[in-house]
Amino acid sequence: MRLRKLTLREIHLPLVEPFQTSFDTTTLRRILLLEADVDGATGWGESTAGEDPYYSYETVETAWLILRDYLWPLLKGREFAAAGEVFDLFARVRGHNMAKAGLEIALWDAEAKLSDVRLARLLGGTRAEISCGVSIGIQSTIQELLAKVERELAAGYQRIKIKIKPGWDIEPVRALRERFPRIRLMVDANSAYTLADAAHLKQLDAFYLIMIEQPLGWDDIYSHVELQRLLETPICLDESIHDLEHARAAIETRACQIINIKLGRVGGHTAARRIHDLCQSKSIPVWCGGMLESGIGRAHNIAMSTLPNFSLPGDVSASRRYWQSDIIQPEVEVSQQGTIRVPAAPGIGYTPCVERIESLTRRREVLE
Repeated sequence: MRLRKLTLREIHLPLVEPFQTSFDTTTLRRILLLEADVDGATGWGESTAGEDPYYSYETVETAWLILRDYLWPLLKGREFAAAGEVFDLFARVRGHNMAKAGLEIALWDAEAKLSDVRLARLLGGTRAEISCGVSIGIQSTIQELLAKVERELAAGYQRIKIKIKPGWDIEPVRALRERFPRIRLMVDANSAYTLADAAHLKQLDAFYLIMIEQPLGWDDIYSHVELQRLLETPICLDESIHDLEHARAAIETRACQIINIKLGRVGGHTAARRIHDLCQSKSIPVWCGGMLESGIGRAHNIAMSTLPNFSLPGDVSASRRYWQSDIIQPEVEVSQQGTIRVPAAPGIGYTPCVERIESLTRRREVLE
């Protein structure tokens, strides 16, 4: 395989409604798309780097620079047998996993198309459909939260996740448990607390949550060890798990009982599979988190979620939850049973709407 040409595009895609977390409110996504020409096959990828360095130090600007000035030169003119080799070729560049992932997953899509198989099969996936949960941002009032959760449950989603922060945690969870006592419920703090809040967070044990996701520092494993010892509720780590060794450290120190795998955060499909396999060998369940992806990133998440240890519903929800119109056809749809069928077509299984992508493009750069 040889990467013949790489096209970088920044598109602007407004959300249907604002999405608020403990660190920011997003109304419009600046999304970096990658179109890779690999021996005549076109692979599509998406970098999940954000508009601002709040979830991660990476942004659209940094990812663009790293891709153009460092990752493209590493692959230009190089032969490689499979997309799975590329992650290790990128090892010379430290960090910048969201930039690496955007290109690496595009190459996986191209390889699957060259092999005339769906990406899920090429990755080793075993499911024909995946289970879906939904992530709900911080709301203005508890009544608004209850109404939104009711709508999502009516749409079929199997698990509800709500974002929390100091001042918006115990009471929203209490209200949800009183209204919906049997739902699968979890919370996500996005690193909004410190170990000094342990007694406060322990109150969440009363509500039978599936997990508390990333309560403490974004790069902290050590403090989560102590917090998990104090809590009955399982801790799930997200931001703290940047690579295989972070996952190994978290598991062996018992900093968590569950791990969220995001393609962008760990560097693409190859790294995600390695973490998946480690967790499976240690009986640690994993699931797929969301980063407000377009349909291209969402399609890659669907393929990854077919691996056998993705045993908890992820944040891979329907296109219409976020976009008036997505950039793929068909759009991602969720059944009334809260599942997504894995597409059968080669590669990611969805067709990028190139005309719509072009209409949304704010800048483009072609490398060849």
